[in-house]
Amino acid sequence: MNKTIQISLLLAFFCVIGTQSQAQLKRFSIGPYVETGVPTGDFKDTHNAGWGGGLNADIKLIAGLGVTGSAGYMRFSGKSFNYDAGGAMASGKYSALQAFPVRVGVKYKFPFPLLYVKAEGGTATYVGDYKGTATLFAPGIGIRFLGLDVEAKYEAWFKDGDHLGFFGLKAGYNF
Repeated sequence: MNKTIQISLLLAFFCVIGTQSQAQLKRFSIGPYVETGVPTGDFKDTHNAGWGGGLNADIKLIAGLGVTGSAGYMRFSGKSFNYDAGGAMASGKYSALQAFPVRVGVKYKFPFPLLYVKAEGGTATYVGDYKGTATLFAPGIGIRFLGLDVEAKYEAWFKDGDHLGFFGLKAGYNF
């Protein structure tokens, strides 16, 4: 099953759960988000800050604990570089890294208002010049006030022994 179908099924699942959950005291929320990421490690040597967006969903379980999931798009533009081309200097540019991350995880809202922590795992399917699928892990901390949700996180993508990581800021609104 290709990734587009998987993402569509995940979003459909969240929509069905949300429709059934609306009568249960707002135990489900869904909404759009935007995010930015600043590469770390070797990744910062080849790529600039990235941006993305998508759809996020939360399901409240018990005592501050819930599950969360998101599906979206992320893009990091490539940096320019210079190299020696047989005695003459030449320049090039790394290809942009584009991916469709799909994340699922757990979220814990602290007893004091607004603050939560969460940990997500999933996959990032590369498109464009980069190919394949990476495994991802993304711990974060955030605040949620009314429907506005702002999270700071570190996200790491692992593929074939390589590690691409970035610090990110994600902002969304949940209905």
